[in-house]
Amino acid sequence: MAGNRSSDDTRSVAERVFAIADAFGGPGSDDLTLGEIARRSGLPLSTTHRLVTEWVEWGGIVRTDEGRYRVGMRLWKLGMRAPTARRLRTVARPYLEDLYELTRENVHLAVRDGLGALYLERFSGRGAVPVISEVGSRLPLHATGVGLVLLAFAPADVLEQVVQAGPRRYLPNTMTTDRELRPRLADIRARDLAVSVNEMTEDSFSAAAPIRDHTGEVVAAVSIVAHADRSADPQFPLAVSVAARGISRALGWRA
Repeated sequence: MAGNRSSDDTRSVAERVFAIADAFGGPGSDDLTLGEIARRSGLPLSTTHRLVTEWVEWGGIVRTDEGRYRVGMRLWKLGMRAPTARRLRTVARPYLEDLYELTRENVHLAVRDGLGALYLERFSGRGAVPVISEVGSRLPLHATGVGLVLLAFAPADVLEQVVQAGPRRYLPNTMTTDRELRPRLADIRARDLAVSVNEMTEDSFSAAAPIRDHTGEVVAAVSIVAHADRSADPQFPLAVSVAARGISRALGWRA
């Protein structure tokens, strides 16, 4: 049984180490208990504990105050050395800086990582609305502007996985069911724009747009997060859409 294998497990040390890393790649993998890591990796609990301890010492995994585990900055930084992620950040950065200079609000760049939105870049002004996103953090797809964009353009089975995982309703406006999300995602695809008000953070609003590569595939999303009382300001959807198109063109996309 997964998580209870005996010493007849013939996997190499490297394969067991990678099994720990892979445990954080599936649905509901933002924060895992030791037992959940063992079940997902198919390793004995004692082996899991030893390997996770080594991962924590190295900095690839961090242990939260609640005793759960999540991907650490060292592992994230290692992943960011991949040419695709590095190029995306390099290409997008001037456009993100322009968005920040224009609005002095939170500006985000994110990609889909399983059922989460992984934040690759963030700019934030002193007077911007407080948000929980940080570079390297991973937030749910269903409750953030960038996440909704990435979910809208993800393969159909990703929505099914999100719903089956029992998404959290952070605030009354957060949509968590297939019935709520499906028409909303269709609207995002039609408009190339997601607007989110008070769904992840109180008194906040987000405008987000998709970024496409040279094939036309949506590979990332960019957003502005501001105070909710500015949600009617037309500059935010317009500015984020212009930035997304600019980054897409720089990646080789031709509409």
